[in-house]
Amino acid sequence: MQRYLDARVAADLKKKLVFVTGPRQVGKTTLSRLLMQGIPAQYLNYDVAADRAIIEQQSWRLDAQLLVLDEIHKMPQWKNWLKGVIDGKPAAQQLLVTGSARMDTFRQTGDSLAGRFHALRLHPLSVREWCTLAPTEAPPTPEEALTRLLERGGFPEPMLDPDPIEADRWRRQYIDGLVREDVLEFSRIQELGAMRLFVDMLRERVGSPLSLASMARDLNLAQPTLRRYLDILQALFIVFAVPPWHRNIARAVLQQPKVYFYDTGLVRGGGAEGDGARFENLVACHLLKHAQWQQDALGRDCQLHYLRTKDGAEVDFALSDGEQLTHLVECKWADAAPHRALARFAGEFPQARAVQAVRHLRQPEQRGAIAITHAAQWLAELSA
Repeated sequence: MQRYLDARVAADLKKKLVFVTGPRQVGKTTLSRLLMQGIPAQYLNYDVAADRAIIEQQSWRLDAQLLVLDEIHKMPQWKNWLKGVIDGKPAAQQLLVTGSARMDTFRQTGDSLAGRFHALRLHPLSVREWCTLAPTEAPPTPEEALTRLLERGGFPEPMLDPDPIEADRWRRQYIDGLVREDVLEFSRIQELGAMRLFVDMLRERVGSPLSLASMARDLNLAQPTLRRYLDILQALFIVFAVPPWHRNIARAVLQQPKVYFYDTGLVRGGGAEGDGARFENLVACHLLKHAQWQQDALGRDCQLHYLRTKDGAEVDFALSDGEQLTHLVECKWADAAPHRALARFAGEFPQARAVQAVRHLRQPEQRGAIAITHAAQWLAELSA
């Protein structure tokens, strides 16, 4: 399956080293192997013992036009090592580095790689991608794509599997493996139980401002410990935090973020409330993917936030470009009545486009400054 980053990665490889990061099983290896087709190339994974020996000895094929190195952030002093590889490689050789952890989180001391690479982040499938790439005789409609994403979560394997039971089995193994294997690299084995409980609590708090103090009391843990757990989960692309909008970055950091999962299928909850939480999580994933595409591929300063005032008025999401808000987005499962807080903020930020994205909507309409629109169609029009 080709992905939205394929052409961008291929173009960037002609100029510099390329980093592609993203969650486990999001499609980084598939992307790499598609790029390797038809040319002399070699793929090496630091997690594989035989490949690790080749990486450490730098004994890969000299004629490889494309060299793919996976998970090398696990190597001690990987930055200095990689700088040496860049300086010593043949001029015509292209170098792709992939990983399931944020490279910036695990930076080590040593020479900087600044100016030597392009960095791209690969996300789960979106409505736009599934409409384009689904292996079906007729392309799915945005509505059909949104339904499948809400059922399957967006990762390629469960999305492609025709059996929903197999998709559920995949998810159980996926989260167990993440906590047991990846998290263990950055935590102590004695903490795995607490980390798993923390993840389970986050699954029930999607869409709400996160109070680490309250969760620390519930888990009988220190608040700095939970903050470190959250940092690890973000670094491993399990969750992402959406901060509140504030022109003063320092003040925004001090306020409570909202936390969402890269895999919408991990959101827990039954009935209408659970449906709403999964839908909001899915919209968050789409908006993050849109914002990071703008950053990585176009060089824009696009950021994802939410809006909340001291009197409790809140809008689910806001997109900014630099210091200006460009979009205000409120998610609704079936409510077509204009959201009061969205109308308020649309008046305060007239330069921003106000959108109420409704999962089940009879008829789109413009109500003052608010565009009340079909969520599926609106998501399909995002940039990635």
